[in-house]
Amino acid sequence: MAGWHAASMDHAEVLLVGGRAGVGKTTVGWEVSALLRAAEVAHAVVEGDFMGQVHPAPEGDPHRSEITESNLTAVWGNYARRGYRRLIYTNTLSVLPETTEMFRRAMGPGVGIVRVLLTASDATAHERLAGRELGSELAHELEGSARKARLLDRRTPPGAVRVRTDGRTVADIARDVVAATGWTDAPGTGPTR
Repeated sequence: MAGWHAASMDHAEVLLVGGRAGVGKTTVGWEVSALLRAAEVAHAVVEGDFMGQVHPAPEGDPHRSEITESNLTAVWGNYARRGYRRLIYTNTLSVLPETTEMFRRAMGPGVGIVRVLLTASDATAHERLAGRELGSELAHELEGSARKARLLDRRTPPGAVRVRTDGRTVADIARDVVAATGWTDAPGTGPTR
């Protein structure tokens, strides 16, 4: 990684990108990564859905939260040992307050947490999901998306940045998300891990 060096940061930071199904979390997460790469800001990306994607749920862990945390701790440990200090984590409910302790346990007690809630109308989410869900899960995803949108609207902490995605380009949305982190304009962020 020519031009990149170990971070002088003594704590980790995580950008939590949450939102209903069909809002564009994964796509925006990858575009945020592209913008950070262009600015030579070292980081790691984790698609949170994959951290607990098992069936059936482990005995005693019906919501797969323990396996998710265990996997996140292992993956982050690998990144941290190599000097990385910034993580982009995309997952529907990741912005809710109850995730704070999981990230503190997985990434360290001093972890800085930036929450960004992506929002979209029912019509926009329906259109995106209809284009994505080509198998048997469309009806289930539509119902879950609407239910989780209401939950996220009620329970996302006031300090979270809300970014509307309707009628906007991915690049435009990602610029708003990167701005929320301060990672490209903070002193000493340049080519660091």
